[in-house]
Amino acid sequence: MDCMPQYPRYAIYFVPSTASALYRFGAELIGYDAYTGQPLPFVEGIAAEIEGWKQLTADPRKYGFHATLKAPISLAPSRTENELTAAMHEFARTPRSIPVIGPTVRSISNFIAIVPDGPCPELQKLAEDCVTVFDGFRAPLTSADRERRNVSALTDRQIVYLDCWGYPYVLEEFRFHMTLAGSLPADRLEPVTSILRKRFARLELKSAPIDRLALLRQDGATSGFTVLAHWPLQGA
Repeated sequence: MDCMPQYPRYAIYFVPSTASALYRFGAELIGYDAYTGQPLPFVEGIAAEIEGWKQLTADPRKYGFHATLKAPISLAPSRTENELTAAMHEFARTPRSIPVIGPTVRSISNFIAIVPDGPCPELQKLAEDCVTVFDGFRAPLTSADRERRNVSALTDRQIVYLDCWGYPYVLEEFRFHMTLAGSLPADRLEPVTSILRKRFARLELKSAPIDRLALLRQDGATSGFTVLAHWPLQGA
């Protein structure tokens, strides 16, 4: 297997509409607009309120404000960007029950994200379909890809999924999340979560439809992911 990741890489994400309060909230918090590929000024007061905010959002900023539906892949040698774009267009046109979540801010492990406030079978189904339907576009897992996943920390099922689908957190292991802050020490996790939760509460956003699909591209290891194309999902 190759020892280095292959670029460009492509990801299938839920990225809210640029016109939505949800997108503005997340993009301005992390300081990056994935639609334009340009940095954004941090939302007013956040850098003063949370020490080291720029560093805490360095990793989320690279990926843009999003929820992963199919984790970043390199294309298989026989597949093209245009073919993937066409396949996603057709996928988005297939009628389905549009997932709707009650968004809330919580800590997950050592990072902070917007997550659903309860189970959502339609969302699990959407994520499962994205993983399986588009897997034929994925280049085989490289040794570097596998090493980055810290296999020794994964469960047996997660290792099976990593080797089968190129990513361990799929199917039953999938947890929808839109990251707001990266890795935090344990003593800072709850205070920072509380600040972000209070800011999010000001939106008074009681529900959020997961009604869009976006294809993003990353051109190199230091590049941010940018939106190449996006589609509304067709409701049933």
